Amino acid sequence: MAGTNTLAATDANFESDIMKSTELSLIDFWAEWCGPCRQLGPTIDAIADEFVGKMKVYKMNVDENPATPTRFHVRGIPTLILIKNGQLVDQIVGNQPKNVIVQAIEKHL
Repeated sequence: MAGTNTLAATDANFESDIMKSTELSLIDFWAEWCGPCRQLGPTIDAIADEFVGKMKVYKMNVDENPATPTRFHVRGIPTLILIKNGQLVDQIVGNQPKNVIVQAIEKHL
């Protein structure tokens, strides 16, 4: 499901790969059964390609990794969160247009 520059986030690697990183990370919380999540997928892959070397982009399947979405109070999917230096810096809920997501990213780069 992930693009070439899109990484998989799991409950197991979240702390070490994302929370301990100083780099900006975008995490897409999604599920296989979620239509809007599947529609957003190509946008997330495009953003990952566009921002390669500037930030990391992850996708987290909420059905396989229930702990992290709970920790960040994710109530609906798709939800995107931006984390930098171990802090939640932004959150976008729903299938938003690419320019909305890019604007949120650029505020934190």
